[in-house]
Amino acid sequence: QVQLVESGGGLVQAGGSLRLSCAASGTIATINAMGWYRQAPGKQRMMVATYTSKTNTKYADSVKDRFTISRANASNTVYLQMNSLKPEDTAVYYCYAWYGNDYWGQGTQVTVSS
Repeated sequence: QVQLVESGGGLVQAGGSLRLSCAASGTIATINAMGWYRQAPGKQRMMVATYTSKTNTKYADSVKDRFTISRANASNTVYLQMNSLKPEDTAVYYCYAWYGNDYWGQGTQVTVSS
């Protein structure tokens, strides 16, 4: 079993920044793939960014050049640095991990005011 705990969400004005963190516990080895998804009201959950290695990251087109996913060395903690936030980035952000199965965090609310 893998438990994912997110933190760092909140309310920010457009143009501002937030940094999300996700720490995984309950594992005994390094998780291969971690990432962030988001779900806005009335919309489907969508991929925001994924991290498999330092040279293998993926981003949704809508967040490229504004968001950066990173991972602490030798740990199962992943971060999402979000800059130049826009009102359309408002959503619940979920941490994701693949470790034999799909695992999800409880979600953290990000609200960007105009």
